[in-house]
Amino acid sequence: MKTDDLMNSLRSASSVENYLGNNEPHLITASVASLLEQWCDRKGVTKASVIHGAELNEIYGYQIFAGTRVPSRDKLICLGLSLQLNEDELQSLLKAAGMAPLYPKRKRDSIVLFGVMHGQSVWQINQALFDAGEETL
Repeated sequence: MKTDDLMNSLRSASSVENYLGNNEPHLITASVASLLEQWCDRKGVTKASVIHGAELNEIYGYQIFAGTRVPSRDKLICLGLSLQLNEDELQSLLKAAGMAPLYPKRKRDSIVLFGVMHGQSVWQINQALFDAGEETL
């Protein structure tokens, strides 16, 4: 179900309980760890390769996958880049994790989005961010 349809359902609901009961299958209840696991399965990659490609500390990366650590938005972006998610997939992952999507009106986010659209690695995007005087991932 589309987000707009859910918003319309929410607006017309007589109670939050009614809304939740009618829309339970369409609500995101998965943890960040399980979302990442699902993407690994879909992409046919290992946790180790994703952690390495995201340029994360191995212990920290495995803690994210175990659900004992919640990544920051930047670290989640790095994991998405390592999973080679396209723009829509990465935006969906960020939203599902309760984080702000990448916003093209922000210079830093535009640089990241450009990198995603052009299949750049975490290293390449970090270099572009550094060159533009922006905080790296």
